[in-house]
Amino acid sequence: MRNFVDPKVVARLQGLALDARTPMIGSVSGRHRSPTRGSSLEFSEYRKYVPGDDTRRLDWRAWGRSDRFYIKEYEADTNLRLCLVVDVSGSMNFGPDGSREEGTTKLDYARRLAGTLAYLASGQGDAVGLYSAGKTFQKEIRPKRSGAHLKFVLDELGDMKAEGETGLPEALHQAAERIAQRALVVVISDLLMDPTTLKDAFQHLRFRKHDVAVFHLVERSEIDFQFDRPIRFVDLEGAGPLLVDPTTIAKQYRQAVQNWLEQLRVVFRDSAVDYHRVGIEENYADVLARFLLARKK
Repeated sequence: MRNFVDPKVVARLQGLALDARTPMIGSVSGRHRSPTRGSSLEFSEYRKYVPGDDTRRLDWRAWGRSDRFYIKEYEADTNLRLCLVVDVSGSMNFGPDGSREEGTTKLDYARRLAGTLAYLASGQGDAVGLYSAGKTFQKEIRPKRSGAHLKFVLDELGDMKAEGETGLPEALHQAAERIAQRALVVVISDLLMDPTTLKDAFQHLRFRKHDVAVFHLVERSEIDFQFDRPIRFVDLEGAGPLLVDPTTIAKQYRQAVQNWLEQLRVVFRDSAVDYHRVGIEENYADVLARFLLARKK
């Protein structure tokens, strides 16, 4: 365990399975639906017998009723590939009321979400991979199934640092091409960028048949903008500081934020992305419980 994976939280969530919304293509038998047919307890459909089919799958009752041969088809079950994409741009080094204290930032919150999901997925026999997205595609750990691999993923999560400009759209395009087979791609980011740059990236992931979920991390003051005196704002991604009087821009700022959130909502709706906006002051165990429960079959 790492300090960002709480055994009590894991114990609380272990009864909730991590399910995919779409059929997955895995390498071993598991709990998730596959687009191919195979052996399972869940009946899918009948189809006509063709020479070469396994005669053990013939439905003799159907033959007795219709004098025709029919094959029983079943849903195949397979394992899941969980691919975690964590934003490590400078803005993720932001905590409550602008604090950058260790353990309180958006990146620390992202570690808790990603680390717990990785542990739960590994525990149910699924493969786990990790990708970090800064200005460039910084780290790629391809999904594998083993305890040693989970340790490697958690080590890399612990070593992540938030710095530099964001390059999330480009990283998502690269992830869409590099993740060879269908996967559950979980993106954890503050999404501080133009929503139109994200639309193509998420539609690229969906075109590649990935099930995509997004945890959008926000801090309360970014939305409410409850500042009552002149304040110096510092850009964590490299631009210069800005001294402003909040009372003169508060109304326009809040309107701009609402427009930005609405644009994001439309992007995710049109791209069929499982979107979750999360305040970093929330208990992350509750956030994950809602996420897992919403995905139950």
